[in-house]
Amino acid sequence: MLHIGFHTDAFNSAYWGFEQCLRWAQRNDLHYVECGVVDGVTWGHGLGYVPHVALWEDPLLLRRKMDRYEVQFSQLDAAFPLSIPEGATLGVEYVLHTIRWAKLVGCSRIDTTDDRDRPAGMTDREALDHLRRVYGQILRVAEAYDITINIEPHGYYTTRPEFIGEMLDFADSPYLRLNMDTGNTFIAGQDPVAFLARFKDRVSHVHIKDVSPSLAAAARGELTGIAISHCAVGEGVNAENIRRCVEILVDVGFDGVLSIECEGNGGPLIEQSLTWLRELVADANRRG
Repeated sequence: MLHIGFHTDAFNSAYWGFEQCLRWAQRNDLHYVECGVVDGVTWGHGLGYVPHVALWEDPLLLRRKMDRYEVQFSQLDAAFPLSIPEGATLGVEYVLHTIRWAKLVGCSRIDTTDDRDRPAGMTDREALDHLRRVYGQILRVAEAYDITINIEPHGYYTTRPEFIGEMLDFADSPYLRLNMDTGNTFIAGQDPVAFLARFKDRVSHVHIKDVSPSLAAAARGELTGIAISHCAVGEGVNAENIRRCVEILVDVGFDGVLSIECEGNGGPLIEQSLTWLRELVADANRRG
């Protein structure tokens, strides 16, 4: 069964707080939300201008608030670039803090990734060995907490099938999985359909992003990821790939959330995206 959710990144440019996102979910009959986590205090978050959650917030009280809106987390985003040297210190601690908080708030998935560039002074082998050690530390704790660690294609290594394939095999563990991203794989110059087909049995969560024709023409193959779709999902050059990816997910019996990552401010793009994806998902679920 495919479900629809959204990433609160959609409302970064609107300077919304997290509860505003919950109200938007309720108005649009959505029951899954994904957001980033802030490990510390920032003025923007404290004043309610950041649509993400901070780890100093009480997770049990927040869970009660979300229950009132009939919304639950599909995933928490702790996507510090783990491939850089600081991934072994700041990155690991950030993810470990998120794991403990996620357990209490009732979220079973955490998103992780790498940096857009190869780490300076490292060969690919050195960087991958570094990532293996980092994920080893994270998985030891994740398994104890029954939390799945997803790897998202978003950076230099994770958008290359040969490298992310090795990363997904860092450990023989059901707690190391893939967060598929239709937009990042496309903008990185990959075929999202072939990418998903290769790793279809490893998928735990999905980001749905389209790409505008102008952005594709200007940046495809030059970037490794985009934060959100700046055109409505279904109206860009990636729409047919998204359709085919949904077909693959139905064929493998995927039971999880498709999280929309689309601009939510300054127009109806995210509402249009939701309408388009709802029709696609409803048809897919009927066939599935």
